[in-house]
Amino acid sequence: MKEKINLLNLLPSELDIKPTFRVKQIFNWIYQKYADDFLAMSSLPKNLRVELNEKYYFSSIKCIKYEESMDKSIKYLFELEDKMCIESVLLSMKEEKYDKNGKLISHKKYTICISSQVGCRSGCTFCLTGKNGLKRNLSAGEIVEQVLWIKKHNKIPYERRVNIVYMGMGEPLDNLENVAKTVKILSHNDTLAISPRRQTISTSGLAKQIIKLGKMNLGVLLAISLHAVDDELRTKLMPINKAYNIASIIDAVKKFPIDERKRVMFEYLLIDNTNDKIEHAKMLVRLLNGIKAKVNLILFNPHEGSIYKRPSLENAIKFQDYLSKKGITCTIRESKGLDISAACGQLKERNEKI
Repeated sequence: MKEKINLLNLLPSELDIKPTFRVKQIFNWIYQKYADDFLAMSSLPKNLRVELNEKYYFSSIKCIKYEESMDKSIKYLFELEDKMCIESVLLSMKEEKYDKNGKLISHKKYTICISSQVGCRSGCTFCLTGKNGLKRNLSAGEIVEQVLWIKKHNKIPYERRVNIVYMGMGEPLDNLENVAKTVKILSHNDTLAISPRRQTISTSGLAKQIIKLGKMNLGVLLAISLHAVDDELRTKLMPINKAYNIASIIDAVKKFPIDERKRVMFEYLLIDNTNDKIEHAKMLVRLLNGIKAKVNLILFNPHEGSIYKRPSLENAIKFQDYLSKKGITCTIRESKGLDISAACGQLKERNEKI
């Protein structure tokens, strides 16, 4: 007997069902009406529903734990079919706004951070995810389902767009083929119709893969986890720097196609007494010269066993002010979920110790 196929791995054009208008109906039921199973798809003929149920499935992950923060961010621990676990996060970015008459003028804004691998081989010393190395890549369907599951279970209507960040567990560009397919699936009009401009791929700096991603011309945004301005410190924080040093990353970024209205995001994790001084800010300005860049400063999120400490907000503001005065758009990312297992891999780590 043939194994069932995960329908979430497929683009509509890859589902061989006749007549073809049924394909659109099937995908609409899954992604837009949040159907639980094929048999509930009442607009389809009964024999087709039975056939689909025998050949396909669209549920491969199971939420085994979640934590909700006071700031309304929610961290999920998902179990995959092989019992391995990954994490995803729903961030509530902006609340609903009403005018003085009580009329809704703007909807709630969400960002979903999703995983692309079980574990990670990058080995960043400040990150829990890579502690035990890379276990395996996620399929496109497993990545897609994180978004679908979170939208469905938080009752976020199909038409309410969300922002997607490939910044959970794993290095997205180390699983480029499946991540690229995920972008195409999520942005398709018959699925969740999340524009590539709302999808950001965050990388630790795999220069060759950045160039390859650029040539795919998917229209996604790019975020670089930089975290240091010299190779010595970056190699200490991120061993991947031995393979792809800062110069190679900057060169690859300069070749990456960016929408005229957008910028390349540089994520910079501020660590107390390590990379948070004005001298580091000065070097960062020189490094980003000639790039349409935005710098996102992140205050280190401490976790059990870490050798690093959270910097002072005062130092972060000084760092931000210096970059801003030099004409670089710079924000300090509001820390989310500090009262829960906020750091990447932390919820998984704590669950395994129980």
